[in-house]
Amino acid sequence: WVVSMRVSSMHETRDLGPAVPFPPPLVYVIGVGGAQLLQRVVPLPLWIPDTRLVTIGGAALAVLGLGLMFTGILTFRRFRTAVYPNRPAKVLVDTGVYAHTRNPMYAGMTTAYLGGVLLTGSMWMVVLLPIVLLVIRTQVIAREERHLTTQFPEAYTAYCARVRRWV
Repeated sequence: WVVSMRVSSMHETRDLGPAVPFPPPLVYVIGVGGAQLLQRVVPLPLWIPDTRLVTIGGAALAVLGLGLMFTGILTFRRFRTAVYPNRPAKVLVDTGVYAHTRNPMYAGMTTAYLGGVLLTGSMWMVVLLPIVLLVIRTQVIAREERHLTTQFPEAYTAYCARVRRWV
């Protein structure tokens, strides 16, 4: 994960890794909750048909997204490196799902969010998605990338050259 911050105590320096001050899934949860609140205050017409096929598609996207996210988490656990981005990365993971995307957890959460759009038919979720992605990109991924560049300068640069950020 990205961005290394060092905090000095009396006799030691503690590496906080990317130092992301909040759990990244919270950003997606706030997007969903904000959409629900906005729908009550300023209703937008539901533009997605309420059909069985749309419901199945939404559920499939949600399951696929959560599966991708958990695959990323399990891969990090297998390599015994930090999952939560307020701890330093111990190793650069570039195998498994990480051989195809540098951010499977965020790609998975975004896919699950899109499944939620189909399940709820919420136009507000669509409206808020760019904000959710902007926060993830600037406040989480950017910090993680800085941290990984500091921790693994040559290896991370090579990894970025061969694996895309999202898909």
